[in-house]
Amino acid sequence: MDKKPPLKTILIFLLFLLVISGCARKTTVILLPDPDGRVGHVIVTNASGSLEINKPGEAAAIAGHESQPTSQGILSATEIDEKFGRILSTLPAPPKHFILYFYRDSTQLTPPSLKIMKSVLLVIEKEKSQDISIIGHSDTAGDRKYNLLLSTRRARAIAELLVKNGIERSRINTTSHGEENPLIRTADNVNEPRNRRVEVVVR
Repeated sequence: MDKKPPLKTILIFLLFLLVISGCARKTTVILLPDPDGRVGHVIVTNASGSLEINKPGEAAAIAGHESQPTSQGILSATEIDEKFGRILSTLPAPPKHFILYFYRDSTQLTPPSLKIMKSVLLVIEKEKSQDISIIGHSDTAGDRKYNLLLSTRRARAIAELLVKNGIERSRINTTSHGEENPLIRTADNVNEPRNRRVEVVVR
């Protein structure tokens, strides 16, 4: 059986850039959307004050320890590329996230998720990924302890699929949350297909 929905962690993709100008060190912070286009917020602070930025491309700068953070406005994609393109090109690719869904009280993937699994394998091969996280979940239907066991079995089932397809076990890390971190929040003892899942993060 399956139990409770998991909180989805929203990744905020931030770019922190150090710009050296003459003898003075200037720190520029630019807020960029994450790969899904979502934007969080950052508070830039030092001993002299603080400034919140919360829009895509918004920048703040600190000229030194005794200088208050100041707004640099919102930079266009062209401006960001012109000023920081070289640095951006050296950043590692952001992690790739996949969600695989299961039949109720089962470690069997649904047909759409079987197709997604093929994409997971392709990305791992293409990126030569060395760090693969697999996180098992369940819905809130049934016993909490059983749901933790079920989510563990799901995570292990996906890990075994990867191993059977040539992925070294040492590159795979599995964890399980049971019903504790639902994607869709529900009351107890609710069958929610979107919570019967495994999340795969490929780095």
